[in-house]
Amino acid sequence: MGKYFGTDGFRGEANVDLTADHAFRVGRFLGWYYSQQKHRAGSDETARVVIGKDTRRSSYMLEFALAAGLTSSGADAYILHVTTTPSVAYITRVDGFDCGIMISASHNPYYDNGIKLLNCHGEKMEEETIALVEDYLDGKLELFGQKWQELPYAKRENIGRTVDYEAGRNRYIGYLISLGLFSFKGMKIGLDCANGASWTMAKAVFDALGAKTYVINADPDGTNINRDAGSTHIEGLQKFVVENSLDVGFAYDGDADRCLCVDEKGQVVNGDHILYILGQYMQERGALANNTVVTTVMSNFGLYRALDEKGIGYAKTAVGDKYVYEYMVTNGCRLGGEQSGHIIISKYATTGDGILTSLKLMEVLMAKKKKMSQLTEGLTIYPQVMKNVRVKSKPEAQNDPAVQEAVKAITERLGDTGRILVRESGTEPVIRVMVEAPDKSICQECVEQVVDVICARGHARV
Repeated sequence: MGKYFGTDGFRGEANVDLTADHAFRVGRFLGWYYSQQKHRAGSDETARVVIGKDTRRSSYMLEFALAAGLTSSGADAYILHVTTTPSVAYITRVDGFDCGIMISASHNPYYDNGIKLLNCHGEKMEEETIALVEDYLDGKLELFGQKWQELPYAKRENIGRTVDYEAGRNRYIGYLISLGLFSFKGMKIGLDCANGASWTMAKAVFDALGAKTYVINADPDGTNINRDAGSTHIEGLQKFVVENSLDVGFAYDGDADRCLCVDEKGQVVNGDHILYILGQYMQERGALANNTVVTTVMSNFGLYRALDEKGIGYAKTAVGDKYVYEYMVTNGCRLGGEQSGHIIISKYATTGDGILTSLKLMEVLMAKKKKMSQLTEGLTIYPQVMKNVRVKSKPEAQNDPAVQEAVKAITERLGDTGRILVRESGTEPVIRVMVEAPDKSICQECVEQVVDVICARGHARV
């Protein structure tokens, strides 16, 4: 991870960590960089960049700043307006844009925001290009054989323009509708749009496929995105599904790249459940390439036991949908994701896509003529306890022989009935100690044993 960009973009509190000036300069670099790439390849075409945003108040500020930076460097900025992250990825790829930008802080509160960069294939931007953006922000850019303290502005007819591109967003909605293999007529479906980017899109898709659609948290005001709503606060949808006797409910996050589900009984169907349901369905139809589901190390121990029972292989990556997708591309896998609801189905998308995920779950439900609660049978989610310990040095705490010995002892104690995972946070001075076992009291006891060692060895911050 770089100084500004983490695993999911440049993120922080708007006008504190991420300012309009940052956005302008990111746009300045991208507009200049992609224009240079074209000119050096002998093309006189104008660089084209597409921008989407979620419903945060600060998204407008960042959108205009990015567009100003892009056009001042000679690129054309195509504006999708409020839309989802996966829609930006799709349009970037199918409409031949040089890159795509999504303005969102995903599931974070409204006062945070972020800038996510996508390459021309609709995938997360390459680290090499991200590093160049950061070098420019820090005034130490070296590229094309020279140092650039500042970049030249475009002049006269070379100044870029902005283009209203709402048609691209609408085309993406059409693409989602085209993936519906079944009519949802007679199905009562609840949607929690988190007052975010999916607030009109999701209902349009389900209505078009014939569902009786019930929507909550679809009244964004710029400050209520994710507030007691969406995939991070799913208890509202649980209650809504039960009270209205719905067949199923789907909850998205602020930029709709996540999806969690609620079954007809009001029980949560998380990302591990979704991988289990889709993995089985794809295996049965010969569509699960390499017979492998790609997970992160945070997936529940119960998922792996359930996949073993079904004869389905699995891979584990570092936490982050970026790493899941990289593994899928490298190894030719079709299905991967995270417990949090980032589900990637590579035949249809290059990113996690909440609305797409809900459509594919509906496909399984309709094809098998079962209730959602029946589709999760065979998967037992193990109790999990996780404790965060603020430390002086993450590597020193992680690599301390006494800590490693304590982890080894817990591993031996749990055997094949559970697991322990000790990992460094990617964004905070924190070591996360997590244990899964058949009994929550065992989880708690094992976690405390390791945390006690970390503290006794003097690693914890007072």
